[in-house]
Amino acid sequence: MTDILDRKEQLLKSLRGIHDKDERLRHIISEGKGLPLFPENLRLEAFLVKGCISRAWLVPEVKDNRLYFMADSEAMIVKGVVALLLKVYNGSTPEEIQSLSTDFLSEAGVSEHLSMNRRNGLGNILGMIQHYARSLIKSSANASL
Repeated sequence: MTDILDRKEQLLKSLRGIHDKDERLRHIISEGKGLPLFPENLRLEAFLVKGCISRAWLVPEVKDNRLYFMADSEAMIVKGVVALLLKVYNGSTPEEIQSLSTDFLSEAGVSEHLSMNRRNGLGNILGMIQHYARSLIKSSANASL
């Protein structure tokens, strides 16, 4: 099993262990509070997630052909969900990111805490992560030509 799958399974196990919906919501929000402070100079239009009700930013960084993300949101629930995503995706190769099904948070009941609009925003965040992975794969392929 790859690292990304291990991280996904570990996250799902932890979330599935929280049976009370209110407690799970508190846990998600707590995860968001644990994100590193987001630099003000990165609150740029280029990193803004389109289609989110509240503003959210996602900044990619590549180290040794692995993607790492910094993120922030004005909404605590969105910030928490993004923190969960980063636990899974950070440090993954673009190929690992592309191979992972994006609906794993639904499996753990996270989506039930989100309005339809926030679910759409989550889809846009996942879309940006996938886009950055595809772009890195494409640039690597072009560099090897």
